[in-house]
Amino acid sequence: MTLRNTTTGYGLVSKLLHWLIAGCILGLTGLGWWMVDLSYYDSWYNRGLELHRAIGIVALFLATTFVVWKILSPSPGLQTELTPWEKLGARAAHGLLLLAMFAIPITGYVISTSAESGFTFFGLFEVPALLPASETTRDLAITLHYYIAYGLLAVIAVHAGAAIKHQFVDKHGTLRRMLF
Repeated sequence: MTLRNTTTGYGLVSKLLHWLIAGCILGLTGLGWWMVDLSYYDSWYNRGLELHRAIGIVALFLATTFVVWKILSPSPGLQTELTPWEKLGARAAHGLLLLAMFAIPITGYVISTSAESGFTFFGLFEVPALLPASETTRDLAITLHYYIAYGLLAVIAVHAGAAIKHQFVDKHGTLRRMLF
């Protein structure tokens, strides 16, 4: 297996980034879903939030690395067996996934720093607040963070479902291109 993408398949770096980002997204969604039911007095209330913030920063770093890698090693083209509407759907889903990979951590950052105080990254260093305090901005960021995160799950479900369909029903080998 090569490190770089080829015209017909994904390289090791793309596969690793894909699965690491997927793991972060699913883990963060599960952690976020669990955290909202914690009371302020729960021992995990602050620990869960710190973990969610730090993994969110990791996800943003991985997404940035992913975009840079796509420039350095372009993805293989969509499979020729796909119909025009499937190609359009794939491009739309990939675009939405990419946008969400940035929008969710950025809105999370705005929420976390909306009181003009930073937060720690796994206790290693402080992520500073760069924006002035604004309750209106915070409320908008909370709404966007929530809806984009859950909307992303729907796009992920369609993305995974399409890969499975093309692999096992249409027998195009789509899923195999992203597996190790």
